[in-house]
Amino acid sequence: MNGPYKPGTPCWIDLMVPDQQAALDFYCDLFGWQGEVGPPETGGYSVCTLKGRPVAGIMKASNPDGTVPDPMPPTVWTTYLSTDSIDSALKSVTDAGGTVMVGPMDVMDLGRMAVLADPTGAVVGLWQPGTFDGAGIVNEHGALIWNELSTGDTAAASAFYSAVLPVTTATTEIPGAEGYIEFKVGGRAVAGMMDLSALPPGTPPNWLPYFQVDDADEIQAAATRAGATVLAPAFDMAVGRIAVLADPQGGVFAVITAKAPEQPA
Repeated sequence: MNGPYKPGTPCWIDLMVPDQQAALDFYCDLFGWQGEVGPPETGGYSVCTLKGRPVAGIMKASNPDGTVPDPMPPTVWTTYLSTDSIDSALKSVTDAGGTVMVGPMDVMDLGRMAVLADPTGAVVGLWQPGTFDGAGIVNEHGALIWNELSTGDTAAASAFYSAVLPVTTATTEIPGAEGYIEFKVGGRAVAGMMDLSALPPGTPPNWLPYFQVDDADEIQAAATRAGATVLAPAFDMAVGRIAVLADPQGGVFAVITAKAPEQPA
C-alpha cells in the first residue's frame, strides 16, 4: 500500500497484551515479522514490519499513567478504520448510538486516533492519518488480508457504520456462509460482517483480523507448537482455507490461504 486508505477502509491493527515481548516473539516467528519494544516516548509501542513495511502494532497493556491495569484487560486485536476527520466521525458515533472509549488523541505527527464501541458492543478503532497511513503491505503471506465483524445485530451495525463512515453494506453470495454481509467503500468490498449465531455461544461481538498465509495447515501447526489454541481447525470455504486461532495470551486471529476470485468464462 502506497498512500492513504480511503475513509471507511480497515487500515491498521494492533494487539494489546500483558507480555509484549512474548507476543513479539510469537508473531515474528509465526509470520516472519520484525519487531522490538518501542521507545519510551511511544509507551514502548512496537510497529512490526514485513519486508521493511509496517504490518501491525503490538503494545503492552497499561493504564494511561503507565501503571499495570488491575484487572488486566482482555488480550485483543483492534481493527482501525480510516477516516479523514476523527472529530466529525466521533460526533456521528455519539449521534448513532455508539460509545467513545478512548480519545480522540494525537499520536505525535503520525495521526489521530480514537477507540469506540458500536451499538452492538463490538470495539473498533478510528485512524486519521498524518505521516502514517497504516499497513504498508497487505494480502501477502504474513500480512493482513481481511477484517470481519461478528455481531448479534447486523442491521443495527450496518446502520451505525454507514452513519459514521462512507461505507455501504450488502449481502453477498458465499457458499457455506449464507447471509454474509460485505462493507463496501466506493463499490469495493473492504470488510465483512456475520451474525454471532454462527459462532460458539458466549462469543462477544468482535472485529477479527485475517492474515494471508501460504499454507493454513502449516501455520496452524506452527502456532500450536508455540502455545496457541486452535478455536476452529483449518477448513475449506469458497474463499479459501481458514483456521481460527488464539495466541498464547488469548488474542484471537484467523489465517487464510485465500483463493483467487473465479473469473467469468
